Amino acid sequence: MPRFAANLSMLYPELDFLDRFEAAAKDGFKAVEFLFPYAYPAHELASRLAANGLQQVLFNMPPGNWDANERGLACLPGRQAEFREGVLKALDYALALDCPRLHAMAGLVPNGARREDLQAMYLENLHWAAEQAAKAGRDVLIEPINTRDIPRYFLNRQDHAHQLLDTVGATNLKVQMDLYHCQIVEGDVATKLRQYLPTGRVGHLQIAGVPQRHEPDIGELNFSYLFGVIDELMAAGQWDGWVGCEYRPQRGATPHGTSDGLQWLATLGSKTRL
Repeated sequence: MPRFAANLSMLYPELDFLDRFEAAAKDGFKAVEFLFPYAYPAHELASRLAANGLQQVLFNMPPGNWDANERGLACLPGRQAEFREGVLKALDYALALDCPRLHAMAGLVPNGARREDLQAMYLENLHWAAEQAAKAGRDVLIEPINTRDIPRYFLNRQDHAHQLLDTVGATNLKVQMDLYHCQIVEGDVATKLRQYLPTGRVGHLQIAGVPQRHEPDIGELNFSYLFGVIDELMAAGQWDGWVGCEYRPQRGATPHGTSDGLQWLATLGSKTRL
């Protein structure tokens, strides 16, 4: 039975960010994820988690200048010092929030550059990040992202991500498998769940409807079936992670829009865990 975590960067957009913790707890969520914590003191976020009985299961390392369309630093030559500083900052927050895993965004392939020319830097940075995270008992995640939403993103495919894990060879370096991105780039999602989850190298799943990135019951993916596949793998002891609800509510910032849109959870019946 999947365990679902509310993504507070996308859900409850009608509320101030700090008020979204309470809203998620009232809807029955036991865990949350979000993009970045760095605009808030760690103790403030930890207080919100504790007050609402929530577990922090994921957030991203600093991505560079997000407002200038930077989407990570890990693959970028000349930004290594900034990347390493961000890793250490993220680990400080992870310890304060008792968060077990951190996503290191790869970054965009610069105009005129070739992806293959960036891979050595990416691997070096991942190796260093995994070493630092291991000292703190944390996992580092890498996520294949589609280039329709983020053009020129370095990492796009599940097989490439797992090849990178093979090369780095760190047991705490894992894949963040977003089924929304996977469907857009590759499809064949159920087969990939059965292929990769039993390896123990998928640290986190995320979901959203395709193509609009709304609730998972809206769009071309049959999530009821896919949740059954995840159930099957969990029952066999081949996976026991969290599933992040990283979607944009169809009702937008309408009051209670996120909560009203959670009817998809009710259709899953008694097998659902929040």
